Amino acid sequence: MRLAAILSTLLFASVASAADPVILSAKSGPWSEPGTWTGNKVPATGARVLIRDGHRILYDTKSDAVIRAINVAGSLVFATDTDTVLNVGLIKIQAGDEFSEDGFDCEGHAAKSDPTKPLPELIVGTSEKPIAAGKSAVIRLHFVEGMDKEKCPAIVACGGRLDLHGQPMSRTWVKLGATTKAGDTAVSLAEPVTGWKVGDRVILTATRTHGTAKDESSTEERTIATIDGDKLTLNEALKMPHTADGDYRGEVANLSRNVVVESANPEGIRGHTMYHKNSAGSLSYSEFRHLGKKDVLGKYAIHFHLCRDTMRGSFVVGNSIWDSHNRWVTVHGTDYLVVRDNVGYKSIGHGFFLEDGTEVYTVIDRNLAVGAQHGKRLPKQVLPFDGNEGAGFWWTCSLNSFTRNVAAECGNYGFRYEATPSSSLKLNFSIRQPDGSRKEIDPRTLPFVRFEDNEVHSSHGLYGVNLGEGVNRVGPDSSHPFVVKNLRIWDVHYGFRPQVPNLHVENLNIHKVGYGVYHPNFDGHYYKNVLISQTNTEPFNRGHDDLSVQYGPLVVDGLTFDGCRSGGMPLIQISDDNPTGTAVTHMRNVKTVNWADTTKQKAIANLGGGPRPTPKFEKGVPIYFHDWFGAGRTAMVVSMKSGEFKADPAKFREEAPLTGNESRVAEVKEVAFPKAPEAVDDLPPATVITSAIRKDGKLTVRGTCIDNGTVKTVTVNGKEAKSVGSNFTEWEIVLEDVARLEAKAEDAAGNVEKTPAVVTVK
Repeated sequence: MRLAAILSTLLFASVASAADPVILSAKSGPWSEPGTWTGNKVPATGARVLIRDGHRILYDTKSDAVIRAINVAGSLVFATDTDTVLNVGLIKIQAGDEFSEDGFDCEGHAAKSDPTKPLPELIVGTSEKPIAAGKSAVIRLHFVEGMDKEKCPAIVACGGRLDLHGQPMSRTWVKLGATTKAGDTAVSLAEPVTGWKVGDRVILTATRTHGTAKDESSTEERTIATIDGDKLTLNEALKMPHTADGDYRGEVANLSRNVVVESANPEGIRGHTMYHKNSAGSLSYSEFRHLGKKDVLGKYAIHFHLCRDTMRGSFVVGNSIWDSHNRWVTVHGTDYLVVRDNVGYKSIGHGFFLEDGTEVYTVIDRNLAVGAQHGKRLPKQVLPFDGNEGAGFWWTCSLNSFTRNVAAECGNYGFRYEATPSSSLKLNFSIRQPDGSRKEIDPRTLPFVRFEDNEVHSSHGLYGVNLGEGVNRVGPDSSHPFVVKNLRIWDVHYGFRPQVPNLHVENLNIHKVGYGVYHPNFDGHYYKNVLISQTNTEPFNRGHDDLSVQYGPLVVDGLTFDGCRSGGMPLIQISDDNPTGTAVTHMRNVKTVNWADTTKQKAIANLGGGPRPTPKFEKGVPIYFHDWFGAGRTAMVVSMKSGEFKADPAKFREEAPLTGNESRVAEVKEVAFPKAPEAVDDLPPATVITSAIRKDGKLTVRGTCIDNGTVKTVTVNGKEAKSVGSNFTEWEIVLEDVARLEAKAEDAAGNVEKTPAVVTVK
């Protein structure tokens, strides 16, 4: 009875508070001082609070009181040198002198703030002065009775500044240094780390999904018992092995941060965070846990909502986002955002998500996505074709930069590019142009700014990288191809599904997958240096799999099969149909290593299994193996169903293991190995200024630049910045103190940025 009475009292207090007077700030001062507030009383449980314009409130306490809502029109700044805890239902950062718990979807807040006035702000540390080491700041989001369950609890910036910054780490996740066994408590990292500490929660990612149950996770959570450089001791022994074998290594990621935003009741009504247009601020080295509203559109753990370029220069760096019921980081109608070095762990639905197909110049760099799982389609979602099937990284507009990211143990996809038109959805979206204008464009025609050094491994789901299933063979032209470099895929079912036309792939490594290059749309595809190892079912599939159709040229320079067991299937499947008459395959430097088979049907090139209807077109799709018989001597392999074979069968012969039971070869002369079409670089670089720090009369300016080629220079106020990351992915410069900064870049092709990044330093 006593517990019931307490709960009843708390419920009454929460409900009654909705009608209580709003507590206003009386002046600037500490939150804990009664004199800071009208009525000379510190806000208590159920309070509705308005921090008025011009007032700076220092949050300096650890309080169990659940504040109903705080409207910040002035400044709410957390102390950096003491532990703080704020329990609250809603924090809305928005100018104005009226208290409101509604309207923070910000439909009516598109207008810019008065540039002569400071923005309203919630500051929990800054990038130059984060919450101090050994101290913590926690915001715990509670649902308070009487609030809108779909909107609250929340932290929302409506034209205000939201900054959350914890203690930096040298790396938030690293590769394993050595394989661990079941029963081990000692873990070796591939490199030393700083900023990690005893008691931190870490995960070791799955590295062996084959043979385990589909719903069984092989990622393990532990806490750090001791740490010394690149050596960890865990609080509890591991239950399974985690591989670190050459290029194929799992990851160790740190989930703990000293700035935390969390839902008070993860099993109940969860909270979310959101930035809107004309807001400001960044998130670094903070922890977002138990957030995201399941099956609710727009209510994600971290959400940039229709900001376009008004938040250019904002960043999401070094954070952990885990146990989310709705995404990790959603970039919706927002350009130029920097998302780097984050760890996403356990999400319902896609993890790192570009929502509506108009986002451009976003930097998605060195993020780790672990355990994004299948969810439901969300009500009234922007793009109806998105099944929300659990991709670590998902997008529709490719004009962004995806580099150094890893997806492990995700649902149906590690990386998923999806753009499927329908009778009700025509893919012509308003997309930003390099000069700042907007133009109706089919996003399927836009290539990557960059897609390099990405990796997928250890997934029970369907695909490692699904590049364009559903695009209906629409893509960029041959002068502006998709370019994919240094892609590693291992321990998944379907490795690489490239269904876009005009694709250039360099350094593709596929290892221990069910199917290698699968269901491809070979049309203007050029591959260089492909390794497919321990992949036993259809290592290199025919065009569109069972459709067995190829529409254009496929060129492969360097293709090695290592340790593949054929099982009667060829390493390379021949496509039957050539509807355009232009389909042809050229291969050079094809090698087999440790090639094992238990049947007598093994062949390098042959027809595949499954449905094999009679070809519809007389012209087949020959495969030319250049230098096969020696320098300058080319083997042409054809299907025995092809018109080429039927026209002159005596020209062809069997030659094991190159041919199989349904293919034949002839030596041909004067067939040149084709060059890839000359790509045209007419895309200017894109820069952002991420920080400008004053010290001793100087201004240290840092930023990011992306380009599809080589960046020649980045200048700030006409002076050249120094590259501190490959190809100016990070740069810095020290200037004399100024009030206005303008950064722009030029690439090696002579393209000059048309819309420089401009920042007013306050």
